[in-house]
Amino acid sequence: MARPTSKNDLIKDSTDTYCKLMELLDSLSDEERIGNFAFALDKEKGAHWARDKNVKDVLIHLHEWHLLLLRWVEANLQGKQQNFLPEGYNWRNYGDMNVELRDKHQQTSYETALALLSKSHEQVVALAESFSNEELFSKGVFPWTGGSTLGSYFVSSTSSHYEWALKKIRKYKKMRE
Repeated sequence: MARPTSKNDLIKDSTDTYCKLMELLDSLSDEERIGNFAFALDKEKGAHWARDKNVKDVLIHLHEWHLLLLRWVEANLQGKQQNFLPEGYNWRNYGDMNVELRDKHQQTSYETALALLSKSHEQVVALAESFSNEELFSKGVFPWTGGSTLGSYFVSSTSSHYEWALKKIRKYKKMRE
């Protein structure tokens, strides 16, 4: 799937990919929903293969990245200059942040994680809808987006992230068959 470059494509891809994720989750048995991953880590690339222990961890990861986006946009729109990543994190060490986000939710149930994700997805889509196509996909509209567009942050936090989750959960499901 091509990366969205317009508001309409962003909304459509985010919604469509989210629906695919929900369909995949619906296809999981109760046991699969709470079971632990057993990926062969030496064959995989990326720290996330070792980080996420189960489907709930993946859902929480998506939810927490929605919150990062929502808080970042809201703060900057209110004139409070804020980086996308929280204080102490940058694009070289954000893996540590992801572990912290996972650990924060170890007592969160699968059902709660799913509800949190559903709510934050709706909030992100509503926020995206509040911007014009130009605001989302023209560089330089918002100085706090740096050399990127605001829309690229939305894509990364929605459809691209959902594709990552689909890949991981499909692999898990296939291993359980």
